[in-house]
Amino acid sequence: MASLEEVRATRLEKLERLKKAGIDPYPISCKRDYELKEVIEKFDALAEKGSLSLVGRVMSLRPQGGLVFLNFSDGTGTFQALLRTGDTDEKLLTLFSETVDIGDFLGFEGTLMKTKRGEPSILVSSWTMLAKSLRPLPEKWHGLQDVDERFRHRYLDLLMNEGVRGRFLVRSRIISEVRRFYDSHGYIEVETPMLQPIAGGATARPFVTHHNTLDTDFYLTIAQELYLKQLLVGGVDKVYEIGRKFRNEGIDVTHNPEFTMLESNESYADANSQMEFIETLMRSVAKALTATSEVTYGADIIDFTKPFPRLKFYDLIKEHGGVDDPANASREELEERAKELGITFPPTEGDYKLLDSIYKRTVRPKLIQPTFIVDYPVAFNPFAKRKPEDSKLIDRFQLVAGGIELVNAFSELNNPLDQKERYEEQDRLKKKGEGDISPSDKNYLEAMEYGMPPNGGIGIGIDRLAMLFTDSKNIREVILFPTLRPKE
Repeated sequence: MASLEEVRATRLEKLERLKKAGIDPYPISCKRDYELKEVIEKFDALAEKGSLSLVGRVMSLRPQGGLVFLNFSDGTGTFQALLRTGDTDEKLLTLFSETVDIGDFLGFEGTLMKTKRGEPSILVSSWTMLAKSLRPLPEKWHGLQDVDERFRHRYLDLLMNEGVRGRFLVRSRIISEVRRFYDSHGYIEVETPMLQPIAGGATARPFVTHHNTLDTDFYLTIAQELYLKQLLVGGVDKVYEIGRKFRNEGIDVTHNPEFTMLESNESYADANSQMEFIETLMRSVAKALTATSEVTYGADIIDFTKPFPRLKFYDLIKEHGGVDDPANASREELEERAKELGITFPPTEGDYKLLDSIYKRTVRPKLIQPTFIVDYPVAFNPFAKRKPEDSKLIDRFQLVAGGIELVNAFSELNNPLDQKERYEEQDRLKKKGEGDISPSDKNYLEAMEYGMPPNGGIGIGIDRLAMLFTDSKNIREVILFPTLRPKE
């Protein structure tokens, strides 16, 4: 088998042969009458129109004496071309055999016909080179067996794997349906800063960068929540944003440092009304994608048609987590249970972090059907309102399906004095060594003091939603270009 360097050298020679024949191997324009999808769907009608021009990438070549069969694709479909002695320009037929490889982009002029086997084809009278490829496609070279190589060369992964292309088409449809749903419910799509002076709005470690002209450090956004709520202060009552978020955290099957999230805020809403909103949204997305509102994820059928149960966080920990009284568990008890489960943690880890780790290890994988988890401890979020009947809990919920956390939402705190106390607690945690905190934001507190309406906030993980609806077990499968360690 020829090496990659030898293959490339041979293709460079073919490139020069094209140039010597007076052919530009990378012309500025091309003629295209129809997409291949339309040709396939309307073949009989178009066959009566006479000569037409089609374009695409050569995906296979089958020379047979004076005949050459090939399949080519333009992204909308795959079609067959036939070059034949007596029908194809003689010089071009010879040049084709001398210069064309799988992977090249070509333009074809000819008439539609069916082969003796009845296969729809274009009988080529002439062809043009649109882009000469210098490297062989994976199936002709070594394939894309290594998972990291698939992600590093996503363009080849998409080209050679129809399932991968289909997965990202589904992702696009999910985003379109979510956007349509929000728009139809009176929300306004907005844009907020990705470079922020304070990494606020969530408890996460940020990425930091520096702006030279302002000589100031900025943080890549970990959340847009605080900016969205400032818009509520300004009288814009329903807002959402679909955008990239950046959190300097570990990488695993459900986490990528750069990810896509929808965040929204609605004035005069609360966690209860937002649960109803989310339940309706999820059914709408499921129906748009599956027609039955049922999704296959692994060995499970996830049904979005039934009401989503609402289960309390502490009750779930008590039932599945092996902690008898989680609301009053001692530090020693939580550490002992975490160690039994093989959970590692630094000494500075907060008690609520240990509870969360126990939940993720023992409870979340069991939640297959869509389920709302409610009534979290106050320490879980510094921006959520306390429950009126129990000030130690917050009016927050998460939606889990297929064992994946899809949605995080709550009744937003609009009391600036309470918010200031929460910020001060976050600052104390930072001094103790806690890394995932949301630092005090004086500008945001000032905005709150002008009066913020009661409101509900929602965060939807778009990547995880795509995982669920495409039956993907790794978040990197639904991100076109996931974060990878650079190759040496």
